[in-house]
Amino acid sequence: MTTQIRTYTINRGRLHQFAKEWDEKIRPLRESLGFKITAAWLLEETSQFVWILTYDGPQPWAELDASYYSSPARLAMDPNPARLIARSEEYFAETVQ
Repeated sequence: MTTQIRTYTINRGRLHQFAKEWDEKIRPLRESLGFKITAAWLLEETSQFVWILTYDGPQPWAELDASYYSSPARLAMDPNPARLIARSEEYFAETVQ
């Protein structure tokens, strides 16, 4: 299984708006493509949105991620939730055995 932790710093005052749009638009599309969202958090003090995304299938992560970004549903998102992101960090994580 591949796991990625994403941390988005959201423009001040827009954290809850981003979370709502993410839940309505991003989450369902990611899940429809085979990704699983295992958790998501709001960090009010730093205006950050943190989430964990996993995939456990035959398609390479990069290929599936590219399919997400190029999908008609993603391209048609209006307004685009990404407009609220000031900074994005993405890290692959491994389970400690």
